[in-house]
Amino acid sequence: MYDVIIIGGGPAGLTAALYNARARLNVLLLEKTKLGGQIVSTHEIANFPGSIKSTDEETSGPELIRRMADQAKQFGAEIQLRKEVTDLDLEGSVKKITCNDGSVYEAHAVICANGAFPREIGCTGERELAGKGVSYCATCDGAFFEDMEVFVIGGGNSAVEEAMFITTFARKVTIVQNLSDLTADAIAVEQAKANEKIEYIFDSVVENIEGDGMVEAMTIRNTKTDELTRFEADEDDGLFGIFVFIGNVPSTKLYEGKIPLNEYGYMITDEAMCTQIPGVFAAGDMRPKVLRQVVTATGDGATAAFSAQKYVEKIKREAPVT
Repeated sequence: MYDVIIIGGGPAGLTAALYNARARLNVLLLEKTKLGGQIVSTHEIANFPGSIKSTDEETSGPELIRRMADQAKQFGAEIQLRKEVTDLDLEGSVKKITCNDGSVYEAHAVICANGAFPREIGCTGERELAGKGVSYCATCDGAFFEDMEVFVIGGGNSAVEEAMFITTFARKVTIVQNLSDLTADAIAVEQAKANEKIEYIFDSVVENIEGDGMVEAMTIRNTKTDELTRFEADEDDGLFGIFVFIGNVPSTKLYEGKIPLNEYGYMITDEAMCTQIPGVFAAGDMRPKVLRQVVTATGDGATAAFSAQKYVEKIKREAPVT
């Protein structure tokens, strides 16, 4: 029996684990794969306060997550990996969590911090060639395109920052954006436009991706003129890379029919991270918000942990004496 069970080991979940453990609660964090979520695919964290240690030393996503996990465990949080939650009973003062290996855990409060996953383009050939030239992780796959041509789909912070990272490997990077300009913050845009390896195609979307085992061609459509343009891999290369950074989809399928979600699938909470079910809280990218960054996820995690702490304390005060 735990005081709080946290589902998800990204920045929001790890922050909640730290705060609840420091409150001397009995905390269990369950993560279905590895800690970190999307942040572990980020080569540089430059906008999280304190993440840059000196002028020439930066913090990577995996390093920041390692520190977060170590800190949570130092204060007593229990972390279990490869524990995928498959069912939940969230009614009453004792919540029951069932995992893929048949194990069942109980707690007074549950914090949902499952995060989100990369949004797909949705075009023909994308899924068939995922991992074969189509990628959603520059840190994971950028080095495979040494001295080759790469296309980055998207124009926000993630797309622009990862495009700059990919230029350390690729000979040319073209950003394909469906709008008339980049939407990344001003500093990222300035740095990208100063990089001679980066070119731009605006007002365009990907129509299809082709290839026999690897990406060999891509067709894009201009959204204003409907003109189609086909790009083919250089004969000497035989392939090119397509890196997709066009947003995320909330990981909330587990909660459908159990916790109210909005029309886009995000979990509805108030400012205290409370869902509409007593004792159930949500934090991070799986809830509606105007900014999805590490710093907002950690803020959500701290708030959810505080609300869960107050809920658990109330439950224990009201528990009948036996």
